[in-house]
Amino acid sequence: MSAPLIGLICVAVMLLLIAFRCPISLAMSAVGFVGFGFIVAFKPAFALLEKGPFETLTAYGFSPVPMFILLGVFASKARMSAELFNGAKTFFGGWRGGMGLAAVTSCGVFSAISGSSLATAASMARVALPEMKKNGYAPSFAAGTLAAGGTLGIMIPPSIALLLYALITEHSVGQMFMAGIIPGLLGLVLYCATIAAIVFFKPDVAKPGQPTTIMEKIIGLKGLLPFAAIFAFIIGGIYGGFFTPTEAAAVGAFFTMILAFVRGMTGTQFIEAIGETLTLSIMIFFMLVGAEIFGYFLSVSRISHSLVELVAQLDMPPYAVLFCVLALYVVLGCVMDSIAMLLLTVPVVYPIVIAAGFDPVWFGILTVITVELGLITPPVGMNAFVIKSVAPDIPIGQIFRGVMPFVISDIVRLAVLIAFPSLVYALL
Repeated sequence: MSAPLIGLICVAVMLLLIAFRCPISLAMSAVGFVGFGFIVAFKPAFALLEKGPFETLTAYGFSPVPMFILLGVFASKARMSAELFNGAKTFFGGWRGGMGLAAVTSCGVFSAISGSSLATAASMARVALPEMKKNGYAPSFAAGTLAAGGTLGIMIPPSIALLLYALITEHSVGQMFMAGIIPGLLGLVLYCATIAAIVFFKPDVAKPGQPTTIMEKIIGLKGLLPFAAIFAFIIGGIYGGFFTPTEAAAVGAFFTMILAFVRGMTGTQFIEAIGETLTLSIMIFFMLVGAEIFGYFLSVSRISHSLVELVAQLDMPPYAVLFCVLALYVVLGCVMDSIAMLLLTVPVVYPIVIAAGFDPVWFGILTVITVELGLITPPVGMNAFVIKSVAPDIPIGQIFRGVMPFVISDIVRLAVLIAFPSLVYALL
């Protein structure tokens, strides 16, 4: 039996394990180990199982991951989300759907330092959803807006997804972060346009807010200052060469911790923040270990090389290859977590896309946006279930209905970035 055929069988077994709810990290590790053993030998496979986790867990390149998570958790403990939403609500005061615009804008800004879509959705939903419901917003519209707004956290840097893509493909983290700024802001603008269109055609889903003066709007913007300072510090430091990503994440987390203590974070909340960070970090690092072992298996099975040769023989146009890959991500996003999807698929599809002649940075942005769709599409839609946990009285079906206009918005964003790749490179 040839190595590529063994590889395909093992990949099918892994997908079957995942379908039966086996943890993705365990499925990747087990299949990678067994597949490597069948193709090479089990003695080196055991050696791989021994050294693989150690190399991954001690790799300096992955050290920014827990630091950026810690930064986001401290921002949540500092109650920055409440101040941010109140400031944005004041700025959009008097507009029909103003609270929806404030919620999406707040999500975009909060995600700029949290780096996590789930953390953004959870933090902002606790603050904004009760206010929106109290002011007469339709539950499906309010919940859908917050679920979609949370997805901005996967693109606007510092982004855990962009960081992992850069590490997997051995590209500059700073370049990926800078490339994500304009697509992230474009997503924010399109989400705001989507809200404006919804309230225009269905004015009953939202009521106008309390009008505010110009001075009140300006004063309300002070809630942006801590975020702007931390964002500029991290991105400016990395892009200017003053910090490595790890140093920028560590210093950013330290100053956010100081800010959280100044704003009243208690010792108990500090311990909770460390616990949340450890939980999320362990989950990601277990998947990284699985991806490392699975990556060795992919290498010896030559699946990626065989797929590249197959695509070359089919003589598919480059954009047909790209659309097939993006369609695969949309399908997988319906049943799989975004981080797991990146770790599982990028090592396979990356060589195919590069062989088709596409730029890796541009493809990385498209990949992360497409993965982002999985956070709000059924049946998994992690962000929708985060909102459901905050508001158990809203049926999950209503949340998914409320989020569908924003799915269309993301598809439009993908089309714009495919048609105008220069938007990705503008800040590089």
